[in-house]
Amino acid sequence: MWGTLTSIKSISGEPVCLWLPKKYIKPGTSEYVQGVEVAFDYKGKVPDGFDVITLPAASYIMFQGEPFAEEDFGAAIEELQAAIKKYDPSLLGYKWDKENPRIQLEPIGSRGYIELLPIK
Repeated sequence: MWGTLTSIKSISGEPVCLWLPKKYIKPGTSEYVQGVEVAFDYKGKVPDGFDVITLPAASYIMFQGEPFAEEDFGAAIEELQAAIKKYDPSLLGYKWDKENPRIQLEPIGSRGYIELLPIK
């Protein structure tokens, strides 16, 4: 699937994984999905088994862990997610936005694990 996603011209330059809020989940599909961000007027081919959804503009806080050895990606994810659970966005005047998806970038050891959480 990742190869299919990387073959689609993306605005962000790389595929992402998302945890979708319930309002975006079609019956029989998953909360956890993979995709790419494309232009609003995208006219390219949509691969079989994929859907197009439109998400609203949203603000995010990016969390980035330390670089890790590629074989330790599971521990890197768990470490950052534990730190995220302790984070209080109200310290910056925000609260978590449950109406928009949580975003996960591919865990790449040299840049560290990255997640983006929506805020309002």
